[in-house]
Amino acid sequence: MNFLWLKRYMPRSLYGRAALILVLPVVTLQLVVSIVFVQRHFEGVTSQLSREVARSVNLVLDEMPASQPMQRLGLLPQPVSRGTLPDADQRQWYDLTGIVVARVMYERVPGLLRVAMPDDRDVLLYVQRDDLIYRVRVDRARVSPTNAHQLFVNMLFFGVLMTLIAFLYLRNQLRPITRLAAAAEAFGRGRTMAYSPSGAIEVRAAGHAFLDMRNRIERHIEQRTMMLSGVSHDLRTPITRLRLGLSLLDDDDREPLERDVEEMQRLIDAFLDFARGDAETASAEPTDVMALITGIVEDGKRSGQNVTLGTLSGSGEVQVRPRALRRAVENLIGNAVRYGNRCKVSATLTDKSLRIRVEDDGPGIPPEDRESALKPFVRLDPARNQDRGSGVGLGLAIAADIARAHGGVLRLGHSDELGGLRADVVIAL
Repeated sequence: MNFLWLKRYMPRSLYGRAALILVLPVVTLQLVVSIVFVQRHFEGVTSQLSREVARSVNLVLDEMPASQPMQRLGLLPQPVSRGTLPDADQRQWYDLTGIVVARVMYERVPGLLRVAMPDDRDVLLYVQRDDLIYRVRVDRARVSPTNAHQLFVNMLFFGVLMTLIAFLYLRNQLRPITRLAAAAEAFGRGRTMAYSPSGAIEVRAAGHAFLDMRNRIERHIEQRTMMLSGVSHDLRTPITRLRLGLSLLDDDDREPLERDVEEMQRLIDAFLDFARGDAETASAEPTDVMALITGIVEDGKRSGQNVTLGTLSGSGEVQVRPRALRRAVENLIGNAVRYGNRCKVSATLTDKSLRIRVEDDGPGIPPEDRESALKPFVRLDPARNQDRGSGVGLGLAIAADIARAHGGVLRLGHSDELGGLRADVVIAL
């Protein structure tokens, strides 16, 4: 059987599903017990008591002198006029056993016209014998069990009470899971949240495993950063010696070689920027993203880039790494002006997400190659002409890495406005 249609009606949170698991069996059990108990106990007892009272009513009315009513068997029939006869049977809406009482009385008492149960104390029977109408008052306790609703009140009260106690206990058991999920989500976004394992044995084991994993990743990042710092120093030393050696050559021979050395320096710097992982190690801070983007665009204009500021929707501060985010946007702008003539930057900030869009009028990237374009050291020669600039295919990879470090994603598409590539940095808040 396919129950996919049921998922849209189910709660999505862990607390909501736990509450459903608790409440649904309790409510179902109460309904089943109520129905079975009412049918087997209250209806049976009420029917038996009502038959006895009906027999007594028939006996009193049949043997009573017509001229003088007398009280027998606890019953005192009183002659009434037809005008006092109720228009219909009377019963309170919550009186379930009253239905059984009325049914038995109509079956057992000949000439019964109306059955009135205005309250929980009295039952009034209007019976016609010959030309007279008698009103017979019967104590409600004689026809049905007393205080029948108390069973349902007790069941409801104790059911709610025990469900509340169980939910409080279950919430304490679920709290370590939610804390673990929050710590894992924060670490996925580059933040380190204080966390100590607690709860059941299985949850503690998962918590310790998460802490071990987080520590190993942090140690790996630290060791990689230290190693690359040494590599950077070791690589720059021979490049410096090459520059000193080239300075002794003639101008005609020196200039091409110096360009090669500068190109080598740029390639090394790009590789080290990507491998250093600044986006992962930097700490997030409240940042006015719109002001940051405006400053990036202004800096790009001053450096001679043909970049314009588009629509900025929303305002406020967001927990991001401003240096890393600036680097990502600058890489996207650099790619856009390298392979196109114009670049446009826009941003949208909502309560749930931040989207930074960079568009250009260049050749774009085919849809089948967009996933590969986000990988390091991938250059799509047919789509992005290398004659327009040098690179090692790390611009989009660095931007994608920074977006992932913020818990977001870099999406590539086609720019409907400029006709080239559209790059969206989407960060969930």
